[in-house]
This record gives sequence, structure tokens and C-alpha cells, in this order.
Amino acid sequence: MPALPGARSLLSLHMPCRRFVLAKFCHLRDDAGMGTMNISLPESLRDFVDTQVSARGYGTSSEYVRDLIRRDQERQRLRGLLIEGAATAPRARADKAYFEDLRKQLRRRAK
Repeated sequence: MPALPGARSLLSLHMPCRRFVLAKFCHLRDDAGMGTMNISLPESLRDFVDTQVSARGYGTSSEYVRDLIRRDQERQRLRGLLIEGAATAPRARADKAYFEDLRKQLRRRAK
């Protein structure tokens, strides 16, 4: 089986890391076209990053930082959706009948 760019063998990883690698599989991409950014960290933060890279199965500190940025982007997207939803008027009362109707709609779609 050909290796994917940036992929590591699951067999070489400890069990807790396998879930991370599988979850990250869809984020694999060629590093061509990526820019670089240098950041300065105090020693305590650098030690923290190094520990996270080792303990959580990241290959490099860059992978760790990219994952943090992606998670922050997703958090901001979800926060925006929550704010948007909170700003709109309720369309229907969310009572027992409302949820029963949702279940019926889902059952019809499943057929």
C-alpha cells in the first residue's frame, strides 16, 4: 500500500494515539505551498508544546500548532452559529409534540 504524504504507520503508534491519527487522516495534505511562521515562546511554553507533541502523537510541533488553529477555527465557526441562532426568533415551541414531529420526519426520510 503506498504511503500518503505526512502519514505514519498505525502499527508504529501506541494505542491511545491511533484514534488521533485516524481522526487526523482527513486533514493530511501535501506541505507544498505552506508558508512558514516563526514564533517565540518562553521556555515553559516550549516545554509544554514538546510534551504535548510527544504525549498526543503529533509528529512535530508544527502539526500540534496547526491542529490548535484548526480547532480554534471550528470553535469560532460554532460560536458564530450559536450567536446567529440566538438572534433569531423561535420558529416552533420545542415541546414533546415538536420532538415527536421531528422523529416522524426522520423516519419518513429513512424509508
